[in-house]
Amino acid sequence: MDTILQAPAPGTGTTPTATSAAARTSTTSATARPAAVRLIFIDNIRWVMIMLVLSVHAAVTYSGHGSWYVKEPAKLGIPQDLTFVTYQVLLQSFFMGFLFFIAGYFVPGAYDKKGAGRFLRDRAYRLGLPSLLFIFVIQPLTCYYAAGVWDTSAGFFAEYRHYIFDGDFLSGSGPLWFCVALLFFTTVYTGWRSFLPPVTRPQRPRAFPRTVVLIVLIGLTSVATFVVRVSWPMGSSFYNMQFCYFAEYIVFFIAGILAYRNGWLSALPAATSRRWGFAGLFGGLTVLLLNIFLGGGVRNGAFYDGGWHWQSLGMSLLDALAGIGISLGLLGLFREKFNIQGRWAKFFSDNAFAVYVCHTPILIVITRLMGDWHVLPLLKFAVATALCIVASFAFSAFVFRRIPGLKKIL
Repeated sequence: MDTILQAPAPGTGTTPTATSAAARTSTTSATARPAAVRLIFIDNIRWVMIMLVLSVHAAVTYSGHGSWYVKEPAKLGIPQDLTFVTYQVLLQSFFMGFLFFIAGYFVPGAYDKKGAGRFLRDRAYRLGLPSLLFIFVIQPLTCYYAAGVWDTSAGFFAEYRHYIFDGDFLSGSGPLWFCVALLFFTTVYTGWRSFLPPVTRPQRPRAFPRTVVLIVLIGLTSVATFVVRVSWPMGSSFYNMQFCYFAEYIVFFIAGILAYRNGWLSALPAATSRRWGFAGLFGGLTVLLLNIFLGGGVRNGAFYDGGWHWQSLGMSLLDALAGIGISLGLLGLFREKFNIQGRWAKFFSDNAFAVYVCHTPILIVITRLMGDWHVLPLLKFAVATALCIVASFAFSAFVFRRIPGLKKIL
């Protein structure tokens, strides 16, 4: 999985001394080792996005908006409810798409190096095995013991048999839907490449797409998302796949491939990144608030989820504008400010994927233990997020990745 979502692991960042050296030589060594220096920021983006995954699952627990194993019912006032909705909507607009972008960026180089057969075997190993681990081990244990959503009267193995023979395991990928979808995307990419002549990366980066191109991309992504949501509204799923977001995921994955081929990560101007970051954040907030106040709010709640409603088109525009804009802003920010890895950043990077795979039961146990703590849901959300991050990374580093066999796939 590291070669899919993680930048090449250079020597810099393993010790404080090495980190300092990387910082001093980030400019002078760019020609000699461009990937080793510049792509550290991509690795840092990756573990930050995974922390956001944990936080959004905690938010769903206390807001009630979205799909998760357990929810804590609470009557939210308008300020808290609006805060949760804004946070979750803005995160959803970019964080998973960003992970598809990062994955797509590393796909062409891996294919060029390994060829079709070895590339597919590697993807099946690094994406398929963690997915199977979750589906057949973590999901059943979570549903029975942690979440308590299975019938406990008949015993675990009786419920497990139903899970298998009733075909429920097909929808049991949990957060690992991402790996299943990514495995499908890379398989399609492999088939597409098999019909093309060999391609090489340009020696020099090509100019980053102009503003008009990005505006057209946002428009097309909005329309595609809107059309998909006519049949697959937000909140619906097909074997745990929420197709309502997949138009954006496909766009981000393809954009990652093109970014690698054209050297766009280094060609992205800092000013362009900042401009689009502000446009994505504040433009997205503006679209959200206008959509809520002009679209009827709670009275027309279903109109926002999908169908031939202008409110759904507004949400689709929000996802595309905020998703693309915030992602471009973060690319420039991390490239300029967070292009080194110290001891803690290296620790987070090494354990990020294991945390992604294994955080579900940990978060559920934490939130259920906090059930009798009667404070504001926003405060419980913040505390649960922090505790889940600490506990998940601790379990990853000191338990899961020390189990023979697991470290190779986590």
